[in-house]
Amino acid sequence: MTTTVSRPGAKRAAIAARTLRTDRWWLAPLITFAGLSAWVLYATVRVFMHKWYYVPDYHYLTPFYSPCLTDRCIEGSAEFGTPLPSFWLIPEAAFTLPFLLLFRLTCYYYRKAYYRAFWLSPPACAVPDAHAKYTGETRFPLVFQNLHRYAFYAATIISVINTWDAIRSFGTGFGLGNVILSANVVMLWAYTLSCHSCRHIAGGRLKHFSKHPVRYRFWTFVSKLNARHMLLAWVTLGTLALTDFYVMALAAGWWPDLRFIS
Repeated sequence: MTTTVSRPGAKRAAIAARTLRTDRWWLAPLITFAGLSAWVLYATVRVFMHKWYYVPDYHYLTPFYSPCLTDRCIEGSAEFGTPLPSFWLIPEAAFTLPFLLLFRLTCYYYRKAYYRAFWLSPPACAVPDAHAKYTGETRFPLVFQNLHRYAFYAATIISVINTWDAIRSFGTGFGLGNVILSANVVMLWAYTLSCHSCRHIAGGRLKHFSKHPVRYRFWTFVSKLNARHMLLAWVTLGTLALTDFYVMALAAGWWPDLRFIS
């Protein structure tokens, strides 16, 4: 029989066994670790490649390089000018990438994901934390998780920019690239709007929904998306990587775009 040992003043139960769980509890954090690590590696390489990000013939611009702001931007890819120098450590989308990274890092779902997968804090339910002390998000650097609500506003602006990129790509006809860019934008909006901060902004402080019917309808819509926030978090990682890879393949000349209307 397993006994539970308690200490006066202890903040967590001291369990003699590593865990009482008999299932493969380690599989979920392992998959999360592998998935997030692979995506971060791919995104990092692509951001600092500084090439194969724009297809001039069809105005396809990968979201990893939007908006393009350095003076090495290919002609036609810089919608907002080129105020940044072409130093290799400066990404083309240097003004937007930090905000997108902050939005993802402080996302409620991603916090759970990387806390469990990378920090083992805790690795799973009913499994002891790998750290001796628990301070929550009250100390540096986790105290900056409270910036999530502000990162949401920045992510909304960036989603508008990505939407414009998708709309602009229809100026030369209609191809598979348009479908991929548009689908990515739709999923990005779904993920952004499913954010807990967006749900709170929509109706979190309303005391009488009946007096705010428009906000109530929007809150209801956002709440449905919010129930799928974890799924959308992973789907958008996939659509971002797929969109970038497809644009890269076209820009590098690996294969031509499938055109439906020229």
